[in-house]
Amino acid sequence: MRTNIVLDEPLVTEAFKYTTAKTKRELVRQALEELVANHKRRDLLDLFGAGGVSEGYDHRALRQRTP
Repeated sequence: MRTNIVLDEPLVTEAFKYTTAKTKRELVRQALEELVANHKRRDLLDLFGAGGVSEGYDHRALRQRTP
């Protein structure tokens, strides 16, 4: 998708210091990828403590190899 946006130049300059991006296009792509990854991680953290372990669950049995 093609779109035109106005970028905050001081912010762009600072962002280039923290990335390997060579172009503004790469910089925006990396920023979007990082944003999505952070939100996915946060969603996983929200699940912490939810659910539980079923009665009779034996983690050791799962680790043993069957011939």
